[in-house]
Amino acid sequence: MKVFYSERFSISLPANHTFPMSKYRRLGERLKRSDVAGKLTFREPHEATWDELHRVHDRDYLQRLEAGRLTGKEVRRIGLPWSPELVARAKHSAGATIDACRASIVEGAAVNLGGGTHHAHADFGQGYCLLNDSAVACKALQADHPSLKVLILDCDVHQGNGTAALMRSNEAVFTFSIHGENNFPHKKEPGDLDIALPDNTDDENYLKALTGGLLQVQRRFKADMMIYLAGADPFSGDRFGRLALSKDGLAERDKKVFDFCREHRLPVAVTMAGGYAPDIEDIVDIHVQTVAAALAHCDNRHSNRKY
Repeated sequence: MKVFYSERFSISLPANHTFPMSKYRRLGERLKRSDVAGKLTFREPHEATWDELHRVHDRDYLQRLEAGRLTGKEVRRIGLPWSPELVARAKHSAGATIDACRASIVEGAAVNLGGGTHHAHADFGQGYCLLNDSAVACKALQADHPSLKVLILDCDVHQGNGTAALMRSNEAVFTFSIHGENNFPHKKEPGDLDIALPDNTDDENYLKALTGGLLQVQRRFKADMMIYLAGADPFSGDRFGRLALSKDGLAERDKKVFDFCREHRLPVAVTMAGGYAPDIEDIVDIHVQTVAAALAHCDNRHSNRKY
């Protein structure tokens, strides 16, 4: 299975910054030492081109982002200090999601060890997100395959407001976000399906809600592939999550998602999305579980006759 990862995913931040930037490097290192390393093919992702980004993002925003001319308010809204390395990181992360989507269509599953930057809107970044990789990837895929229908399943604990806003008029994309009701962002953007969960939702109730949501998707949308935002932040130990899932519960979440993909013969591209546990190894543990589940799906890959 192809895994898209770049050393550019980790950049330097000020001391005591709340974003756990080292999780990407640690995840890559852990996977390369893991029992399944021999089944993973690590690839350097391409840097998303401005043509790919312009399909989703406002030209003026992209030009100011590239040149470091965002206002102080805009930078604060993103929550990460601007640097050329930050922009390169965002462009490679978006490129990695495009690459993972294309690889999944051929092989059944592929993983971006970054991505899931679902708060970015057309003309501003927000919540650690500069560019919306899921939306950019959808537009790139639809340029390749105009009739392709994509399900974006967002299991980050925060609602995918940017993705919902960007894909609202795209009838070939269905956005399903299952998230914390009382969590960031304060202003939610309605997607095609939103399931908002109360604080301290546990494994049993989360999985019940996810199962119900997938049944709704099954009735309402005929997808050709899925982009899966496999956030680690519904974990009970997450500093920003407010939900109460265990690692076993998150593994069962992944199993339900990949079982759905197998049942409906959907290729799936996985992105890591959020994770903010104080012990970064907890985040890595959860992401490793997800990559292992994606690998199992890839090992049982189907023939995608249409694409």
